[in-house]
Amino acid sequence: MAKVSVTQASELTGKSKSTIQRALKSGRLSYSMNDAGDKEIDTSELERVYGNFPPKVDIEATVRAELQRAQDMLEMERVKMRCRSLEDQLHMTEVQLTDMKDQRDQWQKQAQQLMITNQTSQKQAEDLKQEMRDREARERAARQRQMEERMKRMQAQNENAASASEYQGGDSPVPIWSKIVDKINKLRAA
Repeated sequence: MAKVSVTQASELTGKSKSTIQRALKSGRLSYSMNDAGDKEIDTSELERVYGNFPPKVDIEATVRAELQRAQDMLEMERVKMRCRSLEDQLHMTEVQLTDMKDQRDQWQKQAQQLMITNQTSQKQAEDLKQEMRDREARERAARQRQMEERMKRMQAQNENAASASEYQGGDSPVPIWSKIVDKINKLRAA
């Protein structure tokens, strides 16, 4: 068994030095003397009288444990604050996403309306183009008829002039008019 001094016995049991010395004087605690003449107490004797030793209180370990606990609490608070911040950011992102979806839906509706309007406009434009083509065709046909009527009148005038010149016995202007009519017919054909 281990032997300890009075001071060490006091530390182990948690009792004061004077209490240990009184127990030694009264004979309640047995002891022995070492070579230097100091009292030594067997640890088993201390346990018999005072029971199991209370756990040694290590102030440094207690302070370290408290500091560690405080650091852990601070870290937990930081983590909680970071979580709240991330939750707020997530909420804001969800709000923005919802807003963007709404805007997208509105743009799609407008695009569809414009497409329908554009299709209607294209149909109207095609109808207008066809109408203009028809009008141009009618105008060409009318010009053609007018040209043919002029040609007939000119031929009739040529024939009258030719018969008049034959009657008067001069040169006939018919060859010149027939050349002009031929050129007009060639231009029309081209």
